[in-house]
Amino acid sequence: MSSTIKEGTLLWEPRDDQKEKAAITTYMNWLREHKDLDFKNYDSLWNWSVDQVEDFWESLWSYFKIKSSNPYDSVLTSHKMPGAKWFSGASLNYTEHIFSNRNKDAVAIMHASETRPNSSATWGELEADTKAFQQTLKRLGVEKGDRIVAYVPNIYESVVAFLATASLGAIWSSASPDFGTESVMDRFQQIEPKVMITVDGYQYNGKAFNRMEVVENIQAKLPTLEATVTIPYFNQASDMSNFKNSITWSEAITLQEDFSFSFEQVEFNEPLWILFSSGTTGKPKPIVQSQGGILLEHLKAMTFHMDLNEQDRFFWYTTTGWMMWNFLVGGLLVGSPIVLYDGSTVYPDKESLWKFAEETKTTVFGTSASFITSCMKDGMQPGKEFNLQHLKNISSTGSPLPPEGFQWCYDNVKKDVWISSVSGGTDVCTAFILGVPTLPVYAGELQCRGLGARIESFNEQGEAVIDKVGELVLTAPFPSMPVYFWNDSTGSRLKDSYFDVFPGIWCHGDYLKITERHTCVIYGRSDATINRGGIRIGTSEIYRAVDQIEEVSDSLIVDIPLDNGDSSTPLFVVMKEGIELTEATQQKIKKQIREHCSPRHTPTVIHQVPDLPKTLNGKKLEIPVKKILMGKPVDEVVNKGSLSNKHALDYFTQFAEKETKTFN
Repeated sequence: MSSTIKEGTLLWEPRDDQKEKAAITTYMNWLREHKDLDFKNYDSLWNWSVDQVEDFWESLWSYFKIKSSNPYDSVLTSHKMPGAKWFSGASLNYTEHIFSNRNKDAVAIMHASETRPNSSATWGELEADTKAFQQTLKRLGVEKGDRIVAYVPNIYESVVAFLATASLGAIWSSASPDFGTESVMDRFQQIEPKVMITVDGYQYNGKAFNRMEVVENIQAKLPTLEATVTIPYFNQASDMSNFKNSITWSEAITLQEDFSFSFEQVEFNEPLWILFSSGTTGKPKPIVQSQGGILLEHLKAMTFHMDLNEQDRFFWYTTTGWMMWNFLVGGLLVGSPIVLYDGSTVYPDKESLWKFAEETKTTVFGTSASFITSCMKDGMQPGKEFNLQHLKNISSTGSPLPPEGFQWCYDNVKKDVWISSVSGGTDVCTAFILGVPTLPVYAGELQCRGLGARIESFNEQGEAVIDKVGELVLTAPFPSMPVYFWNDSTGSRLKDSYFDVFPGIWCHGDYLKITERHTCVIYGRSDATINRGGIRIGTSEIYRAVDQIEEVSDSLIVDIPLDNGDSSTPLFVVMKEGIELTEATQQKIKKQIREHCSPRHTPTVIHQVPDLPKTLNGKKLEIPVKKILMGKPVDEVVNKGSLSNKHALDYFTQFAEKETKTFN
């Protein structure tokens, strides 16, 4: 367990040679030579990228040599949000950029799972399989704009299927096979797919899950479905011939005749994929992002902020139901091999991912803050157990990484590693606050606002503030913003989701502080903030304090308003296996919060719970739990199909029934 460290403590600085070799330095030199723009540091470059937003994104078009069958008419038709349109007139294809100028003998993808050994595919093999799958989709009548859905884990076949889909200008959407029937139908029914790609089941944490019946139930509710591509993943002998117009994977990647690989040109702002929000309080929002917007944003993020190149091996622990899978695939745009893993982080033991990093010689290790804090609580020392000499970067997202998590990485993983905690979301399929290899790393702080992303922190009056906590807003258009929501013809649902707090300005829903040195700190969801006596504090600060209690495995806190104008703040804790919550432990928790947050934010009561309800992507349900405790019917505030452990709600519904409003 790492000791408490002060937020903002300097932990790492890049060497001069690291700065010189960084891709962002190459770009700044290019700007000097080709645009007569001389930037001395990252801050000046960022200021230009958001002050002259059209010039910045146009420079990327030139720098990355974007292939377009038609020239663009204008970089940006309007700065008004929503409604901004990028590079109108241009036509391109995402997949074409994936396979541009690759060494066919070099490794493109490394992959493994709980049931599959470490394997790899070259660029030549990836292209051949994608080409064959494109032929299969064409034979099925798939055209530009058709929806292809996938009920698949994070495996090699998933990437092939996506690239083939995008190559035709068809629209991709995926769900992880740990999603239940209702969760998948809530997503796929909205977009009326033509073809479905599916596995028969999967293994997680050593346990096998047969999904044949689930797939049958899903398909019965998809009347537009015309064909199914089946992957025998759970059992090689599975008979999936009863699925709609079933085609086996081996058939799908076998060329039937001489076939020319082609790339359907689509307008810059036409759809690439449909991502879905977590859907905790209703049907998930179908978020449509464009081929061109994702292409440019991911090229920028992978090149300048992830500092990826052909010598890297880029890993992120994710499923196909989380936008980080789409982000991971984006590594292929810059020629970086990507590393896929399907399975539990603790199977066959808690060190499995670090061992995998050693075996694959991963250079960029992407994970969640909860994974790092879990390793920290377990006292792990992967730097001593495994050879991680190739590791240059640890990236973290999903929730704020506490300062102690930063320190643990330096103490127990690698002393000279660049750590980047990043923040963005499904809504933009990227991080717009993230890292850069030329800046120092401070404990608990995100290194920088991303190039081209005018991120500000607004107070309640809509004024930008520095060194104060406010709402995270985006005050200028951004290419990977949703072009629209599916079936939202008036645009009202999109507008209500992001632009109803500050008209014309994207409000992301996170609490943010921008420091004097332009680093950032995320304090959790703004609608889950704890407000005691007019003093607000982000839930992440509470969790950071509770994380220091060794007996506690996880925690959740909510702020319940009371009729007398006061509020109650119950804290719910999951204890480590075999440990009960005692009065002594409660006092330790309260003391920790008093000292590291404030006395007024000490919880009014602490309860032990068996589990915390979380989304399928592992995020805590703070707002739904708050509403349940305020007396709202559970079915009105939670879509149970969006949860990974809906049984965890039982405690809170029972708690709400028997406790009084004062929670005493």
